[in-house]
Order: sequence, then structure tokens, then C-alpha cells
Amino acid sequence: MVQAEGFSDRFKEYIDRLANELHRADWCGRDEVLLGYCRGLLIPNGRKSMEPIAVRMDPGHAQASREAVQQFITDSKWSHEALLRGVREYALPILLRTGPMEAWIVDDTAFPKSGKHSVGVARQYCGLKGKQDNCQDAVSVSVANQETSLPCAFRLYLPESWAKDAVARKKVGVPEEIRFQTKWEMALGMIEGLRKEGMAPAPVLADAGYGNASEFCEGLTRLGMTYVAGIQSNTTVWAPGTRPLPPKPKPARGARSHRLQVDPDHPPKTVKEIALSRRPETWKEITWWEEGSKGPLTSRFTILRVRSAHRTQRQTRVPSLEWLLIEWPKGEAEPTHYWLSTLPATTPLQELIRMAKLRWRIERDYQVLKDQLGLDHFEGRTWRGFHHHFSLAIAAYAFLTAEEARLFPPTIWEALQRIQFALSRSHPWAASPRPRGSPCAELPGDPSNPHRPGSHRRDDPVPLLR
Repeated sequence: MVQAEGFSDRFKEYIDRLANELHRADWCGRDEVLLGYCRGLLIPNGRKSMEPIAVRMDPGHAQASREAVQQFITDSKWSHEALLRGVREYALPILLRTGPMEAWIVDDTAFPKSGKHSVGVARQYCGLKGKQDNCQDAVSVSVANQETSLPCAFRLYLPESWAKDAVARKKVGVPEEIRFQTKWEMALGMIEGLRKEGMAPAPVLADAGYGNASEFCEGLTRLGMTYVAGIQSNTTVWAPGTRPLPPKPKPARGARSHRLQVDPDHPPKTVKEIALSRRPETWKEITWWEEGSKGPLTSRFTILRVRSAHRTQRQTRVPSLEWLLIEWPKGEAEPTHYWLSTLPATTPLQELIRMAKLRWRIERDYQVLKDQLGLDHFEGRTWRGFHHHFSLAIAAYAFLTAEEARLFPPTIWEALQRIQFALSRSHPWAASPRPRGSPCAELPGDPSNPHRPGSHRRDDPVPLLR
């Protein structure tokens, strides 16, 4: 097991860095509350909302501790962006020792809610339940390489109904400058901010919720970023050998039209139509992950060069060629996944598949953040409180992934065990019994825990080509 002394020194150094970042952003709070809250997120407790964390921070002075945590999370005006800047400065150099940055990953995650008064709660699509439900939703941007990943920016999605409700906004403290934005607009803004900060470019990976937003893909291209973006089966493209017609000639009267025309003899097709028309020999069976707990993962793929057509009505220039990647597993009645990519024309099929599948690494991030670090345990209602708790959970996760990177081979579940062991050794109250059935009631390594080392091979939820 990790030596408690060495761990404690690294943890204290990390918290000092974050505190200094907040103090530079005009925070005047107490460093020990920041330390205690991050420790509370890492230890193997049940609920990791403000109340239980406060009580465990100082059991002998529970009321004073509650007030300190309440002030720190919901009242204090420290900047969660400043905190995340400190997180990135500490963690990224350590994480990149395991390999160069390979991708930026855009995604959003939902938080089901029973009430309607918490900031941003609305009836909207909830990925956890696979249907419309009452929930909050947050958009994040992560960076990843073959071995690890880290959320670097996030923001709560504010539905249009909330954005227009001045009374509700005031109750939960939504800043005046926050206006309604679609999720792709939020993601593009965060990517632009990280690029201005100096973060190196890499291909952007996103699902169909972003890939079908043509403005998102165009924005990435303007920023000089390539992408591998999921699309829906009804997305239209110009098949190989076809393209839109030039704009109509200038009429005798009126302004010239600059919009491209659809060739009636060779109209664009949906990607599903193209997939179904592909010859059998064009499909290649590829093993895209060798080390899954259920054995190698294999599927059938095909690729071809196409031009995007789902925004033809406003196109004025012939779109560039892109990769269309299609997956059709054996036994399925029709293709299951489609992607458009602006990776270079020389990119091999296996590399395209690897990058497309790398997006699923974000699922591991959210799994650990929610199951082990209490990301979805926040019970407050305010904008500030939500972003403070979310950013502190990411801060705890960044330290966990940095500790993971110090191990060889890197295994996040082993790193989590070691951190929790060290915290329990140095703070006996952290090892108090936990209620059965709580989100963190079983540590990794317990045979009943599906996340123990061995039941999930390294990054099993995020298969990669080797």
C-alpha cells in the first residue's frame, strides 16, 4: 500500500496549489475547509453532500463545521474556473507522462431530480434513464490519451425556460451574463476558451448530439480542430462521385444567389442508405479491443469519403471531403453507429475506429466521479453551489488520476484503494462504517463490487485498439 506520509505530502501540496489559485482570484476563505471537503470526497463514505462531509470534518463541532461548509459551497464567491485552472496546471503534466494528448472529448451528463426548484431542473432527455425525465444536465470537455483522461471544463446547461424566467434565476443565483445556449454552443465556447489558454489542439470526439449540429463542426474547423463526431442514421451526405451543383446564374433582376443547388439526378443520400448499399466485400471485421473482461471486442466497419449535405440549403461552397465511418455488427439487422471525421485522408481504418471508440473513455470518468466521488450527491439548489461542488469533485478526480499515473501499470481502481487506505490511516474517522447499499458502500476489491480490479480490466468501459 501507498505510504501515508508520501501521500499526505502530495495531497497537501495539491490543496495548497488550489488554495493559492483561489486566493489569486480574490477568495478570502479558509484553506482547511477546501482541504476537508476534497478529503471528504475521496474517503469511502456513503453520501458526499455538504451535511455528511461537514460532520466528518469535525465531529466534535458539527454545527460550526456545517456553517463553514455551507458558506464555502453556497455563499462564497470563489471562482470554479480558477479552481479548474489550478487542477489542470497540477494534473495534466503528470497525466501526460503516460502518453501525449490524443483527443478532446465533449459530452454531457444528467442528474435526475425529484423536485423542480434546483437550478436548471427541467423535463429533458436523461441519459441515465434513456428517456425524457426531470433532471439537470451539465456539459463537459475532457482531454484524453491512451491511458487516462481528465475533465477540464464544464458548465450546467440552463434550459430556455429557466433562462427566460427572471424570478427563478434570481432565487438560485444565476449570473446575469448567463443566457440560453444550446449544448453545442456551450461546448464550442469551452473549447475556444481552453485553446486561448494555450492547451494543445487534438481531434475532438463527440456523440451525435453534437455531430449533427453542423455549426458545431464548422466552429471546430474554424478553430483548426479536427473531429470524429457521431451522427444519426438520417444524416445526409453526397456519396462518392457526387456533389452539389453551382449556384444559379444571376437573374436579369434581383440579387445573385450564392447557395449551392441539389443535383436532381444525383441527390444526397442518408448515411443509412449508403450503408445498406455497400457491397459485402467493403465491410472489414476488426477487433478493436483485445483485453475486455468478456474477451476481444470485434465488429464490422466500412469507410468512404463523402461530402456533408445536411446543411445544403445554406451552403455557398462545395463542402470538403470527410471520412464516413459506419459500424454494422454481425447479427444486427442494420448498422448501429455512424461517424463523420475530418482526420487526414491518409488515416487508416483502424485509427479511425480507435479514435471513434476513444470517446467512451468519458464514461469511465463519469462512473468514478458519480459512484466514488459524489459528483451527483449535491443537494443544494443554487447555481454557485452546483458549480462549486462539481469543480471540487473534478479536483478530487484529478488527484486520483494523478496518483493513478504514478503507478505502473496505471489502474484507477487500485489508485482509489490506496488513497482511501492512506486517508483512513491518517484520519481514523474516515474509516467509520458505511451503510450497506450506499453508492460507495463497497470498496474496489470487494468481491461484490463490480468495479473491483479483475471484474473490469483496465479501462474496460473504454476499449481501445492496441
